[in-house]
Parts: sequence; C-alpha cells; structure tokens
Amino acid sequence: PVIYAFTQPDPGSVAFVSDDAGGARLAVEHFCGLGRRRIAHVSGPASFAVVHERARAYREVLAEHGLPAAEPLLGAWSEGWGHEAVAKLFDSRGRGETPDAVFCGNDQIARGVIDALRERGIRLPEDVGVVGFDNWEIVAEATRPPLTSVDMNLATLGREAGLALLSLVGGQAAAPGIRKLPCRLVVRQSCGRPPGG
Repeated sequence: PVIYAFTQPDPGSVAFVSDDAGGARLAVEHFCGLGRRRIAHVSGPASFAVVHERARAYREVLAEHGLPAAEPLLGAWSEGWGHEAVAKLFDSRGRGETPDAVFCGNDQIARGVIDALRERGIRLPEDVGVVGFDNWEIVAEATRPPLTSVDMNLATLGREAGLALLSLVGGQAAAPGIRKLPCRLVVRQSCGRPPGG
C-alpha cells in the first residue's frame, strides 16, 4: 500500500487526514456556547472537498441548536476574499440581520474578515466574533485581536504518517483506509460573548 497525508486518491492506500468536519463543529459549537446566534461561514473554493465537509458540519451544528444557517460564501483562500465577503455579509442587511460571528475556512480569510470589520467600525469580539481554520500561528498571533483558530494538528498527522511508513518498510502490514485525526480549537481573543449574551 501507499501512504498519503491529506488525501486518498487510491482506495487501497493508507491515508492520514485531519477531521475537517470535527474541526468545523468545534468552531461553531464554540460560537453557540458564547451566545452567538447569527453565524456566517466564509470559506474557500467549491472545488475543495474540505469546503463541503466543513459547510455540512456548520449546518448540522446550527440545526442542532435550532439556529438558521446562511448559505456559506465561497471564494479564494485569501485575505482579499475575506475582505470582499464582509461587504457581501454587511452591505445589504439591516443591523439585526448581520452576523454576530463569522466562521472562516482558513486563517487568511479570517484576517481579511477582521480587517474589513475593523474598517467598518465593528468591534471585535464585542460585536462580531471570528474563528479561523489552520492555526497558522504567524498569522493567528499577529492578527488584531489575536485569532481563535482550529488547529489541524499537522505535526501529529505527519508523525503518524511517518510511523506508518516506517512500519511498512519494516515489513509490518497496514490496513488500507482513512485515518482521521482530531482537530483542536486554540482560543485567543477574536471571540467573546455578544453584548447582553
């Protein structure tokens, strides 16, 4: 068998991937636990399977909490798209209809969202909370306020894939299939309870 990280093109292979749906659940549950009720989702291109996995989990968690799920906004994996998405979310809606939280598909999108919100005079995290995905520390920690983000545990994923490869080289069998490794939420200052929440 062949060992892959982040993909499984061959059904007979061994693949190590992050639990993207589980990571999305962590982010949306965090918002719900803080009292956020109008949670938007801004993510990357529709051509990526992880975009659909995360969007499905986003919808499921909101349904479990009896909250409406807006249609996810899909675009590029970039700060520019995050900035553009804020215009789509805030320009055509009344104050009570705008999101009080934005779950972003990666940290770059989240940074663009945060910059655009600040430019509009929207307070973070008081008015709107933001969560990213990747926990790219150089971005997450430099963002103002520092970004809460889903960590995909890439070091663990790489280590597990490497150990599986060493086992194969050593003559041990490895059952084919996908091994999903859990994500974790790294809480920083971009989230908080909404006023009165």
